[in-house]
Amino acid sequence: MPLASIPSPPEGVWHLGPVPLRAYALCIMLGVVVAVWLGERRWRARGGAPGTIIDLAVWAVPFGLVGGRLYHVITDWQLYFGPDAPNRPIEALYIWNGGLGIWGAVALGGVGVWIACRRRGISLSAIADTIAPGIVIAQGIGRWGNYFNQELFGGPTDLPWGLEIEPGRPGTVPGEATYHPTFLYESIWDIALGLVLIWIGGRFALRHGRVFALYVAGYTVGRFWIEGLRSDPANVIFGMRVNEWVSILLFIGAVAYFWLTRDKTTEESLGVVPGPEDDADPVHAADQADEGAEGGHKGDSEAGGEQSGSAEDDDGAGGSGGGTRPVATVDDSPDPAHSGDQAVDADDKAEGKVVSPTVAESEAGQK
Repeated sequence: MPLASIPSPPEGVWHLGPVPLRAYALCIMLGVVVAVWLGERRWRARGGAPGTIIDLAVWAVPFGLVGGRLYHVITDWQLYFGPDAPNRPIEALYIWNGGLGIWGAVALGGVGVWIACRRRGISLSAIADTIAPGIVIAQGIGRWGNYFNQELFGGPTDLPWGLEIEPGRPGTVPGEATYHPTFLYESIWDIALGLVLIWIGGRFALRHGRVFALYVAGYTVGRFWIEGLRSDPANVIFGMRVNEWVSILLFIGAVAYFWLTRDKTTEESLGVVPGPEDDADPVHAADQADEGAEGGHKGDSEAGGEQSGSAEDDDGAGGSGGGTRPVATVDDSPDPAHSGDQAVDADDKAEGKVVSPTVAESEAGQK
């Protein structure tokens, strides 16, 4: 008997009247909320428009749920359609009973994000780098749904953090009471990886999907190790579970992508970035427009008052008692009495000879 252990919850469903509240679904929803919140903060810090990640989530979440369930059913089809399947075929649609494959969720969820990005003119790689830490942290939160469902645990263990599982559940061994809490291992790994991605992305300013590539590589390393501990039924190819093979292939692909894009420095489109004029409150747009118009009229009136005041000051300086002071003008018409001198002055100006009045008077005195 182990010295200590982690007890499993007695139930994973609570009822609010006729409405069932399933812990698995609540964990998934909490993870989505955290991922969207973190992604929104990171996107705004990068210079993107507020609300973009929320809008993209409208596409990503339903696509991701369908993709995750499809991956699970395809890779574990014998659970629903085999000759000795423990579940009815219709239960392949019972998503609340657990069974979401992360890679199906990421793949089909990525299709939803790609569609939304094309509609908004946003670079998919910029979005991928922004949401990668949030995705893996959401995975760590969602894993607690497996804890409430008492599923996807590891093999028997006597370690003090062994997880108590009810006898008779899929993956249990007769005579064994505690098992490796693989949900906890992966939860800790995922959350730690998310924090590391945030630090690396900020420290080295990685762009063009390289943060997302690190997420894939980092997650698959942990998943390969944890998958090897699990004891639930799974398809095996050449002595390894399907998800172990998938982890190997994705790790190689992620590392290759990270290396091939190491020198990529082109700009990534963030879509329409709001300016100061976009900060107006749409609920009070009419009031703001009226205030702007009043401010304009007020400004015109003040400008007119300043011009009137300047004119009055000029009149006062002229001492005309309120009359308008005449504006002095320069008459360039020739003087008939000195037409000859003016002709000579014109010739001097044409030749570049400029004579100051003082010099002219001095020369006249000497003459």
